[in-house]
Amino acid sequence: MIVGQVTGSLWATRKDNKLNGLTFLVVKPLSNHDEPVQRDYFVAADNAGAGIGDTVLVTTGSAARASFANSDIPVDAVIVGIVDSIEVSHD
Repeated sequence: MIVGQVTGSLWATRKDNKLNGLTFLVVKPLSNHDEPVQRDYFVAADNAGAGIGDTVLVTTGSAARASFANSDIPVDAVIVGIVDSIEVSHD
């Protein structure tokens, strides 16, 4: 799973019919210090009601499709949770 911050929204009027009704958000992955890492932004379908500025938990690959009732939806990244806090030990 990936922890990231929602930085924007994406709209697509022409898309696969199986994607109708989904919300797409732009996510920037975070490092273990709550700072952006040097990877690119990516798009994730939202299944948790997240918004811009939220820290989110994203699942990818076939596990992403498992969060929907219809596992035939063509997505490879889904926001499955909104993070309240992160606690990391720096030993």
